[in-house]
Amino acid sequence: MSTATTDAPALALRLYDSAARDVVPLAPTVTPGVVGIYLCGATVQGSPHIGHMRSGIAFDVLRRWLERCGQKVVLIRNVTDIDDKILSKSAAAEPSVQWWAWAQRFEREFDAAYRALGVAPPTYEPRATGHVPEMIDLISRLIDAGHAYVGSPGNVYFDVASLPDYGSLTNQRLEDLATTEDEAQIDDDVEADKRSPRDFALWKAAKPGEPSDAAWDTPWGRGRPGWHLECSAMSRRYLGDEFDIHGGGIDLRFPHHENEQAQSHGAGWGFARHWVHNAWVTIKGEKMSKSLGNSLVVAELLKAYPAPVLRLALGTVHHRSTVEFSQETLGDAAALWERLTGAITRVFKQYADGGGNLVDAPASELRSRPLPAEFTAAMDEDLNLAAAMASVHAALKALNAALAAPAPEPAAIAAAALDLRAMLDVLGLDPLAEPWRAGVLGGAGSDGSDAAMGALDHLVAALLDERAQARAAKDWGRADALRDQLAAAGVVVEDSAGGARWHLG
Repeated sequence: MSTATTDAPALALRLYDSAARDVVPLAPTVTPGVVGIYLCGATVQGSPHIGHMRSGIAFDVLRRWLERCGQKVVLIRNVTDIDDKILSKSAAAEPSVQWWAWAQRFEREFDAAYRALGVAPPTYEPRATGHVPEMIDLISRLIDAGHAYVGSPGNVYFDVASLPDYGSLTNQRLEDLATTEDEAQIDDDVEADKRSPRDFALWKAAKPGEPSDAAWDTPWGRGRPGWHLECSAMSRRYLGDEFDIHGGGIDLRFPHHENEQAQSHGAGWGFARHWVHNAWVTIKGEKMSKSLGNSLVVAELLKAYPAPVLRLALGTVHHRSTVEFSQETLGDAAALWERLTGAITRVFKQYADGGGNLVDAPASELRSRPLPAEFTAAMDEDLNLAAAMASVHAALKALNAALAAPAPEPAAIAAAALDLRAMLDVLGLDPLAEPWRAGVLGGAGSDGSDAAMGALDHLVAALLDERAQARAAKDWGRADALRDQLAAAGVVVEDSAGGARWHLG
């Protein structure tokens, strides 16, 4: 673990701990001032879809908030680049592809998707294939401790009954479980010589017909790692015997995370002090999965929607809440992004001068700027993004009001814009920061089209606010008249649960 940051402020952050099943204070005491996070990353068997990105974005927001609170974050996100599915899919490809080339192709796609959506790179991103010695050492340790045994050559299993706290993460009793293997990892060869069907594979013997370079020599026979082994070995390699947060999608809690914890506890390591899990992305109420045929590949979505709109749709919902992904969700996100960028770019362009720009502050300045108390309180309470976004909307409204004042004051406008930018920076959505800056500012042209759109957005927003007030007062005639007035100007208004949004017809 990195050197302690002794002058780091005390954390007020409370997070839901999946093991404690409660919201608890996060107190990074392993190394004060440093938060070590291990995040389960991609199994690079295919192209990344938005379900994969949910976890990356959720933990990017957590990381940003921790850093905003003065902590140094060491984030490890692994890559599983050897796996049964990688071997089978690469062999089935037409023409067939070397398994390692198949894995690298999709690892690059994942990297591109993370970068496109503004997810900062992890501190380290270890691959499973680069840490086989650490895995072999861990197996030896577990065998010596009486927690693992050797089956037929190449097969090594974890003896689940040997560990008293097995099931503590997911609150399950061993006698109630039929298996502790993931369904995708179960086959006759793995099950053949287990002492109990509840035991799980640490090391799997090489199979006839598989590539010779997809296996490694060990004292127990030639083979490759089980799915869970790599994470216990790599988390210890980069974060030590004990670290602050283990994260990942909620679908990994069992058996993957339960088995990781068993391996690490069996080796005598403290392992994760807190467990943080993000919920699924669903489409029409169904969890996203390739088996349902409703996967949405990031690269394809980016052809139809701007990257910040995707991030806004996925990354401004509480990490423990399901994201219902739909055209309406994307439409609402697009409308909000348009309003945010419209307001900030208007200020940027109107108040630029030869000596600088009132709102073009660097990230370092934004991150030292005081945040609204309501925003800070929301983020500190389990990253309550619904309440945090209420502060964002209030700041946007204040900025628009400052711009619409009869005698606009540049200092007040700049302050409102910087307040808004500072909150969006925490969410990875500051329009004037990378990777969004070029797209937001790059469309400025000499024909004045940007200024015209900015003015239109400002006028439409004012009318929509007036219409919302009329609807709240149940003055339906006035509300309909305002909508008709906009329609006559070619502005289409769509009402949704998140409020009215508009586009040109």
